[in-house]
Amino acid sequence: MKQLIKGIVCVALLAGMAWAKENVKEVKTVAAAQKNMVGDIEVFTSENADGKITPKTIQTAFEKAGFTISANRDMNKPFKIQFKESGFDVYNLFTLYKKDTVLELVKKFPNVGLFAPMSMSIYTKKGDKTISVASLSAKTMAKIMEAPQDDKTINDLEHLVRETLKKAMPNGHFETLNYTPKEPKDELVTQFKMEIDPKEWEDELEEFKMGLEGELAPNGFVIAGFNNLGDDFEEAKYEAYDFYEVYSICKLPVIYTIAKTHPEAGAYAPCSLYLSKKKDVGVMQIAFPSVYNWMSSMGIDDANDIKVLEAAQAGMKKILTGLIE
Repeated sequence: MKQLIKGIVCVALLAGMAWAKENVKEVKTVAAAQKNMVGDIEVFTSENADGKITPKTIQTAFEKAGFTISANRDMNKPFKIQFKESGFDVYNLFTLYKKDTVLELVKKFPNVGLFAPMSMSIYTKKGDKTISVASLSAKTMAKIMEAPQDDKTINDLEHLVRETLKKAMPNGHFETLNYTPKEPKDELVTQFKMEIDPKEWEDELEEFKMGLEGELAPNGFVIAGFNNLGDDFEEAKYEAYDFYEVYSICKLPVIYTIAKTHPEAGAYAPCSLYLSKKKDVGVMQIAFPSVYNWMSSMGIDDANDIKVLEAAQAGMKKILTGLIE
């Protein structure tokens, strides 16, 4: 009898150890999946066999949540016109911002124009019966803006984006992406400063903007949107700036090339380039998120993809360098 009891206890212990081992393994797997799911880019996907969820219905949900829509641009048509094909049934670049949130953030982080407007991609791969929306996580925006990771305003914005997506796509879920972000190989933000008359700045600003807009098209860039945040600040009686303006700039071959393997790249496209000047300061700030964010966040290591991205980075830097010299 004693031997029988010992045998039973031994079997129970071994079974318990095996269960614990499997349980720990399962917990680790879930934790890893959750870690990747809330990485630099979040992708929210919903079944959409009936086609009732569209870029327009998603836009309407964000408008109801208080967002200002800068653009909701169908990129599939330009893909087909310029490249004669597309791997998508739907591919839109969606740019938007929330005025009160931007106002709150600019008082703490003058570089909020890097993500005002925010960029998202809305897409359905050819033949799929789903629709997805890609956006940047709060921790990623905070990292690029050099803001604290626990900043309440940025995290509240992320929460609102997530809740709005759930309303727009009620059967959706956050995907687990199958790659790990890399350490960036260069600067996350490309910045320039230009001396400008603190009192007679209007003409200098207009001259700079005319030069910028004149150089973009010949170099393959497209202005996908424009937001005068300074007007919003003025309406809200916040008068720290003489101007604060944001261009949304896109280069079609870049988003076309990268979206083939990373449709979530629209979380970085179009790129926000801001021009700002505080009152009584003789300097204009110019900045945009660099392509090294794309490489880092999406773990991009394909040589051709990197070549396309770095060419765009070099082209924009050359334009801006020429304008401020």
